[in-house]
Amino acid sequence: MQTLISPHGSDHLMPLLVSSNEANALRAQAKQENWPHLQMTSRECGDLIMLGIGGFTPLTGFMGSADWRGVCDKYALESGVFWPIPVTLSATEKLAKSLKPGQKVALTNPDGTVEILGILTFREAYTIDREHECQTIYKTTDAAHPGVKMVMQQEAYNLAGDIQVLSQGGFPEEYPGIYLTPKETRQKFKDLGWSRIAAFQTRNPMHRSHEYLAKLAIEFCDGVLIHSLLGQLKPGDIPADVRQEAIKELIDQYFVSGTVIQAGYPLDMRYAGPREALLHALFRQNYGCSHLIVGRDHAGVGDYYGPFEAQTIFDEIPENALAIQPLKIDWTFWCNKCDGM
Repeated sequence: MQTLISPHGSDHLMPLLVSSNEANALRAQAKQENWPHLQMTSRECGDLIMLGIGGFTPLTGFMGSADWRGVCDKYALESGVFWPIPVTLSATEKLAKSLKPGQKVALTNPDGTVEILGILTFREAYTIDREHECQTIYKTTDAAHPGVKMVMQQEAYNLAGDIQVLSQGGFPEEYPGIYLTPKETRQKFKDLGWSRIAAFQTRNPMHRSHEYLAKLAIEFCDGVLIHSLLGQLKPGDIPADVRQEAIKELIDQYFVSGTVIQAGYPLDMRYAGPREALLHALFRQNYGCSHLIVGRDHAGVGDYYGPFEAQTIFDEIPENALAIQPLKIDWTFWCNKCDGM
């Protein structure tokens, strides 16, 4: 039997989630020693959880200034490993200037509760050119773009350092059987004997064209992972719980049993179009997928990106940047003359 694709930049997954006993001990130590607290944004919380479950292998924490600059300008970490979008943690100037290298910072829930979700071992504080990040990652500085808005509203400084993740933020309880870690999807693929797996990214319920894209992939892959975002979306998008029910109904009624797996992951959407398509491919490689379905306007919003920029960007990165491959699919539509898609 063929083996699954290796994780990105490593021969093994690198989850940063600690055991429950260690998490309890760290929370007690944080309280006893009065470690400084930092309330994360929703996007940062999703990134933390992905670091925790190995979805962002081979990262060991939030990026420093050299990694931030390399990712924006060269699609690469300081180590040379390919990476398309910054994974950063913002903080106020007051907190940033108060920290010393090696100091511990407790990272808390974005909803305002003081549940400690992670521990940062502080290494560096730095400021960034926010407009530069927006221009290179989102291709615009328009404040109406939801991803640009996130960057422009973040605090003045970024904090870098390795992390320990203490919690998965309630996703396993809220989405039982749907929220799966890379280790769990890889095990499912092995149990089914799959080695060629196409990931289908979605933040919406699947319509007829989406169904067609997935079924095309099934024709030459062992199966498809219908992998939808469970984090925050822009106003007006369909809530995750409604989306999951709609997708389940589609799978139950319109797919052959044993050809697809429904799952979800904890990130917020960045709406970064082509750059986010690369990130979607990268972490799907960590989940064990060999291919990513890339259709029209993948991860786009408004008219900031051309309909197929998320496909052509895969031709612009170094040849061996990613092991996972894009499945580039053109316009799909119902043809009245041929009575089919």
